[in-house]
Amino acid sequence: MYQKVSSYLSALALAVIVSACASPGEQPGQMEIRSGVIEQITPTQLASNHHAGVGAVIGGVAGLGIGSLIGAGTGRDVAMVLGTVGGAFAGNEIQKKYDQPIPGQQIIVRTGSGVLVSVTQPVNSSLYKGQRIYIEGNGENARVVPR
Repeated sequence: MYQKVSSYLSALALAVIVSACASPGEQPGQMEIRSGVIEQITPTQLASNHHAGVGAVIGGVAGLGIGSLIGAGTGRDVAMVLGTVGGAFAGNEIQKKYDQPIPGQQIIVRTGSGVLVSVTQPVNSSLYKGQRIYIEGNGENARVVPR
């Protein structure tokens, strides 16, 4: 009985951890828009948008589930621990394999007030040097779009 309860509590705890990793969607609201001219475009690479550690957590949960189906008594507990550790390791390795950098571009824009602004974003092939553009948003959420 104790083993079943501990198995369910472990699964619940891992489910809570996985759901805590989820990020909320974009919230509606106002967006700052500035205009300018592209001064320079430099190719770069962006970090992948995958959440680090999710593969290990999902692999650990799967390993725990599979380990709970093996044996009985102490052997079952050992199988659950080994399944969790092995699944976490395998999930992490699989995530690393698919976690590749994304091609991007660093765009230097001279705004109407003469200030230079640098925006790094995924590649937009319709942008070129000297083009009049808008900068939507600010900070990490800023994007350069053609006028």
